[in-house]
Amino acid sequence: MKSRLIIGSRGSKLALWQSEWVKMRLEEMHDGLEVSIEIIKTSGDVNLSAPLAVIGGKGVFTKELEEALLYEKIDLAVHSLKDLPTILPQKLGIAAITEREDARDALVLNPNLHIERPSVRNLPEGAIVGTSSMRRLSQLKHVRGDLTIKELRGNVDTRLRKLDAGEYQAIVLASAGLRRLGLINRISAAIATGEMIPAVGQGALGIETRGDDEDTKKLLAPLNHTDTDAACSAERALLRSLGGGCQLPIAAHATVCDGRLRIEGLVAELSGETVIRASIEGAASEAEATGNELASILRRQGADSLLKALPI
Repeated sequence: MKSRLIIGSRGSKLALWQSEWVKMRLEEMHDGLEVSIEIIKTSGDVNLSAPLAVIGGKGVFTKELEEALLYEKIDLAVHSLKDLPTILPQKLGIAAITEREDARDALVLNPNLHIERPSVRNLPEGAIVGTSSMRRLSQLKHVRGDLTIKELRGNVDTRLRKLDAGEYQAIVLASAGLRRLGLINRISAAIATGEMIPAVGQGALGIETRGDDEDTKKLLAPLNHTDTDAACSAERALLRSLGGGCQLPIAAHATVCDGRLRIEGLVAELSGETVIRASIEGAASEAEATGNELASILRRQGADSLLKALPI
């Protein structure tokens, strides 16, 4: 069994928090194991001006980490699972999906904007809201067609700084990231999944390794959370079946209780005018099949025509 592991990580505060958390857990679980972190810049980190859909949504935050894995420069890569494409390079695989944090999106208000009951519905008319996500944009527009959606890129600190500087009246971020960074006080309101379905895999970490690296996979096995694994496997199956990536207006959220899995999915127009939404239940042991079935239901309701009409 290995005595040393190298984790590949992006360099943002959130990515490093996630990698440090995995490092700490591994060293706690395995006496004598030494774990180090190698920072690797991804194309998504280098090009912060262009919209993600323009620079290539699929793998924009993962490609360089995966190359480091394939060339054996690192032993594992820690990803926000929502950033990890549903189709991985040959010879790589997900060794563990960690227990999910709060999967919901969070509404974060400019400190000078005071709303008695913060929510998307209670934002001022024509409010400028920042997001780089087509998924969030379409659902925001569906709830409030009058909102002005403005592109927002950068790490969490950068996005909050732009908000506080008055470039936006509100922004939407993942609750999980804010919680992990100790910024729960910046969450003005957690957006219920009934109003905005999260990104596939949001709130969970995906740990990627080489498929033939059995030692590393064994060391990581205790970090896999069974219910989160099933829920995220169903979500990723739906996204893969629809042929989408994390930058398309596709959303899915699954939960597991007593061996039963419930998944809700959505495909939308960017304008928010048309939103196709459906949900089904199935056995947690048949997570991927359940996700694929929901994708078929969404497709029968017109999902393909919406996705083909996207200007990307």
